[in-house]
Amino acid sequence: METLGETELCFPHLFNASCKKIMRPHIENMFIYIVLSSISLLTTALNLLVIISIHHYRQLQTPTNLLLLSLAVSDFFVGLLISFQIILMDGCWYLSDLMCTVYYVLDCIITSASIGTMVLISVDRYMAICDPLHYSTKVSPKRVKLCVCVCWFLSALCHTLLLKDNLAEPGRYNSCIGECVVVINYVAGLVDLILSFLGPFTVIIFLYVRVFVVAVTQARAMRSHVTSVKVQGSLTVNVKKSELKAARTLGVVVLVFLICVCPYFFVVITGQDTLLSASSAAFVICLFYFNSCLNPVIYACFYPWFRKCLRLIFTLQILQPGSSQISIL
Repeated sequence: METLGETELCFPHLFNASCKKIMRPHIENMFIYIVLSSISLLTTALNLLVIISIHHYRQLQTPTNLLLLSLAVSDFFVGLLISFQIILMDGCWYLSDLMCTVYYVLDCIITSASIGTMVLISVDRYMAICDPLHYSTKVSPKRVKLCVCVCWFLSALCHTLLLKDNLAEPGRYNSCIGECVVVINYVAGLVDLILSFLGPFTVIIFLYVRVFVVAVTQARAMRSHVTSVKVQGSLTVNVKKSELKAARTLGVVVLVFLICVCPYFFVVITGQDTLLSASSAAFVICLFYFNSCLNPVIYACFYPWFRKCLRLIFTLQILQPGSSQISIL
């Protein structure tokens, strides 16, 4: 009978009690580790810059930017959690069973809060484009902060309850030492799927279709009346243009989010994760996490204020007294 080589076991000294490693070519392993490590580093660094920018400069603390701040916070923590995913890439978990469960709970909470923030961003753009006259009264910084807090609280409460059995008895579903498995029952899984994927994504797509239709209509109206606009009405036109530009930029954020996250949830829904090769599964996971790295890049491409903030941060002007009052916009 052929025995397994030491390199094929997570804990060779435990023999048959140990889980087997996922065996890949060395070059492929190195590539995956380098990619995930780079994504982790870039995600934490870039989102930290967004957090510092919006938190420090008072002028940037608008309702829309407060939602971007919440998204940046969730993306920042995603960057930190990627380091645990790097540990799991060879199929072995070297930390305690409790840490395994805590990792999955935090991952679910942060992901759910990120999706919830995307819903809030879609609602914000819907209100700004479709009901601009009442936007400033209905959408205030105080209300946005309250909505963000509720979003994070509900995410934490929901997933703590869904995974309470795993938290009560960590490692109960592990079949061997070195495995990190978290299981929820069918009903709880269905509820999680509806609350974390189907419901939010339906709302996001519906609202942005409405925003797109209204934005196109407004853009055509502005073009047709541009020659007859008087000086008194120029401010209104500029406001509409800025709102349309914000909607377009955040639309890119939402679209990239859907492209990166949908393959992961498609695999979860269809149960195809058991049929995927190790390389395909790694690609889906990398794409899922890569979205958190892309958001700050989109801001840098579309938002002049973020580029200005980067310049002020890297030149250390942010440390000067009264720098929070600097005009950024």
